[in-house]
Amino acid sequence: QVELVESGGGTVQPGGSLRLSCTVSGFARDYYLIGWFRQAPGKGREAVAGVHNSDGSTYYADSVKGRFTISRDKATHTAYLQMNGLKPDDTADYYCVADNVLPAQWYVQALYDYWGQGTQVTVSS
Repeated sequence: QVELVESGGGTVQPGGSLRLSCTVSGFARDYYLIGWFRQAPGKGREAVAGVHNSDGSTYYADSVKGRFTISRDKATHTAYLQMNGLKPDDTADYYCVADNVLPAQWYVQALYDYWGQGTQVTVSS
């Protein structure tokens, strides 16, 4: 049984930083992709970033490139989303996802069967 446990999030001023964590358990093999999606109030869900657990390859939405960094610790099955230079537009509920998804399709939410509980990120002065 696959389980994703998220932590992190909170409220920060514009320009500040936060780090999200997602610990994954239950996959039989190491070949899976971990990512984050977010959903702002009144908007649809969008992909933020992804990292492949097997080789650490990373993928980013254009809106967060240069500000967010995703990484993973293979030994602890934990992924991290370091968010710097946060903007009010980054305010959203952030959801960790994991599944055996092709890297080229990392941003397709319908391909992920496993989701974390979500954590709120608020960027406000």
